[in-house]
Amino acid sequence: MTQQTLNGVVVECITGDIARQADMQCVVNAANAELRIGGGVAGALHRAAGPGLEAECEPLAPIAPGEAVITGAHALPNDHVIHCLGPVYGIDEPSDALLAACHRRALELAEQHRIARIALPAISTGAFGYPLEAAADEALRTTAESTRALDAVEHIRFVLFGAREQAVYARSLARYAA
Repeated sequence: MTQQTLNGVVVECITGDIARQADMQCVVNAANAELRIGGGVAGALHRAAGPGLEAECEPLAPIAPGEAVITGAHALPNDHVIHCLGPVYGIDEPSDALLAACHRRALELAEQHRIARIALPAISTGAFGYPLEAAADEALRTTAESTRALDAVEHIRFVLFGAREQAVYARSLARYAA
């Protein structure tokens, strides 16, 4: 685990399961445009949340790359799920601006809903093919910039799949904390 405080907000990078972040009020779903169960993070969160999550998502879909919506968490150990559609690398352009928009919008929704603790995955780095190092850099740059405008949000956790991903995100966090 790596942790820094940016503008009074704790930002950390850990290895873990995004569907098992019981100490976080909100988890972020790396969603598909239709907000349906899928593979990766979307599949894990939908399976853990139960069918009520997909039913709540249905009238909110579709969303476009860079957009985010918020729902209840259903059977997840959290209060909310923020669903972000990251860019498909090499297709949705400009991919860096769209990935930044995902992170910015997730944190804005958390702030609007007075969510103090939020956990995010490595958006777009799985099936959407975004290079890990570039995604980590964009995610942490945007997060660092966004912390300046946060009052309610106190703790941002990046939950990464493995040690390699955690190390890459930790390096980006250190760069933006300096």
